[in-house]
Amino acid sequence: MITLYTFGPAFGLPDPSPFVTKAELLLKLSGQPYRTDTHGFSRAPKGKLPYIDDDGVRVADSTLIRWHLERKYRIDFDTGYDERERALAWSVEKMLEEHLYFALAHVRWVDDANFESGPAVFFKRAPALVRPFVKRVIRGRVKKLLKAQGMGRHSDAEITEFAARDIDAVAAILGDKPFLLGDTPCGTDATVYAFVIGIACPVFQTPLIERVARHANLVAYVERMRARFYPAE
Repeated sequence: MITLYTFGPAFGLPDPSPFVTKAELLLKLSGQPYRTDTHGFSRAPKGKLPYIDDDGVRVADSTLIRWHLERKYRIDFDTGYDERERALAWSVEKMLEEHLYFALAHVRWVDDANFESGPAVFFKRAPALVRPFVKRVIRGRVKKLLKAQGMGRHSDAEITEFAARDIDAVAAILGDKPFLLGDTPCGTDATVYAFVIGIACPVFQTPLIERVARHANLVAYVERMRARFYPAE
């Protein structure tokens, strides 16, 4: 059985990491049996989650997990869609993962109130005496990463506008279709769902929550995906 290493549910989300949620949705779409394990971070091959262990083969990174599932189990996550539609899906996926992700990280890690109600809870296991120091160091690393990537060099208002444009683009591409490309989910629906619920999570105060809410098709999409893949929640 495949083991998916995760952080575990938090903030009302299947996982605080949209990449972990994406990987789990890909496993659900694949139909392969799997289990989750929340104790694998220290052994992560690339120092991050998610990764899977598939009969002793460890695969890190959500996209590489997808490719592994496709190759080993002969799965076509985009079955029924043509080359142009697949290219559109890939473009959407990279927009979310390589652009919106950094706006999401800024919302959670840079804003003081959001940090305390969100990522700060991850440090509760650290000894009380050193906890403030550990929080400050790790938060500082995230801020440095955001600045190096570029998103962290912008004002809050500018970052919000960047992210809003991404959200609007996804809503426009979705249109009146049940799923991103049409009547059936494609592989990128795993990414879209993970990022939309992450950016709209009410634990974090951001005008982007309202930006998602103004798109009735995105709200309906989230409910449709949740009912299909997380019916017990």
